[in-house]
Amino acid sequence: MVTDRQPEGGEPRLRVGAPAVVPPRSRARRWFPRAVAVATALSAIVVLAEGHVGLPFTRVVTIEAKMASKADYFEDPEVQRLLVRHGFRVHITRLGSRGIAAQSYDGYDVVFPSGQPAADLIARKRVAEGHSTTAYRPFVSPVVLGTYREYAETLQEAGIATPLPGVPPGAEPLYYSLDMKKFLKASADGSRWDDLGIDRHGIHNGNKVLAQTSDICEANSAGTYLGLVSYIWNGDNIPQDEAQADRFAAKIRLLLNDQGMPSSEKNETYVSAEGKSISPIAVIYEHQFLAHQIAAWNGTGHIDSERVLLYPSARFITEPQLIALSPDGARLGDLITKDPALQRRAMELGFRVRDAEGASATSDSLTRFLGQRHIQAPVLSDDDTKAVLPRLDLLERMIETVGDCDPVVQSGAAGEEAP
Repeated sequence: MVTDRQPEGGEPRLRVGAPAVVPPRSRARRWFPRAVAVATALSAIVVLAEGHVGLPFTRVVTIEAKMASKADYFEDPEVQRLLVRHGFRVHITRLGSRGIAAQSYDGYDVVFPSGQPAADLIARKRVAEGHSTTAYRPFVSPVVLGTYREYAETLQEAGIATPLPGVPPGAEPLYYSLDMKKFLKASADGSRWDDLGIDRHGIHNGNKVLAQTSDICEANSAGTYLGLVSYIWNGDNIPQDEAQADRFAAKIRLLLNDQGMPSSEKNETYVSAEGKSISPIAVIYEHQFLAHQIAAWNGTGHIDSERVLLYPSARFITEPQLIALSPDGARLGDLITKDPALQRRAMELGFRVRDAEGASATSDSLTRFLGQRHIQAPVLSDDDTKAVLPRLDLLERMIETVGDCDPVVQSGAAGEEAP
């Protein structure tokens, strides 16, 4: 942790020496430039304090942090401005969630993986080393599949996807429910987009029908999708033992290997101009899609109607955890979970924000915010199946098998099911 310190004893003092003796007629001429110089220096001190006039001597603590995709929140200029008002600046080292769990945390105040599996690995490692940790859950975001309208409509025509309710009259749907059993069957059968009739939408694509993920050895979204696939293929049940985990890992490895070399961050490809030709369906987080649509509306007054979302019929909502490793890290965690302005900004960036007590995540405020900008809000059925991940040691075993990943050292007993 690095601290921008003020001199001991509080505010800095200006040292003024004895006045020079000058002839009466020249004294005023010498005093005026000095007064201007002092006033200019004091003004500069005020302005240099992060551009916040009136806060010239605020003590700003720099938080050293390792973060995965949720670094997007802390890199937002408005979030940075709000944090400085509270005396925080966050210096971020970006890594995938699993990469965060595998590395040392010495010298860091917080780590912020994108999901519970990596958070559990970190917590166990800290406990084994004799350190305490405090976890904060400021918001949640479902794992979704980002795609393009032609591909969503092709899946709809094939009976694999269905538009979600709540589409305004005369508007095209932004959100679809994806029948995961049918979708994975099409992938496992080797069906290609041309086979499903994508050419009816003016596109030729001879590639297999599948979802592409970020690097499974690094990204929480990829590991979560692996767990989701195993849940569907196991009849809406998680693998119960190592034999089942190995069997599903071998099957999923063949499926995911067809996507080719994974990228480090799939959302960057998805929102790029070349995304449609590189990755027609990408595993991302809901907040990334909503943030893109909010930015499009703010910039142009229109949504991006080309990009749409597929919600898996068996849904999984990730709970990113900011893990405090120092007292200053705990102060930051407490702030982002309780400060109304920071919570509102998280909602404006597409997150489903928890209430102040952290008891639940609410979608009502997000729905109202999107409605004010004429952006369709996803209307999810409470009847949809909620997927769960395998036990932590089994999930890690599957990830290592599918991705040929280096193992992350686990401490303690085998984990319980991750919600």
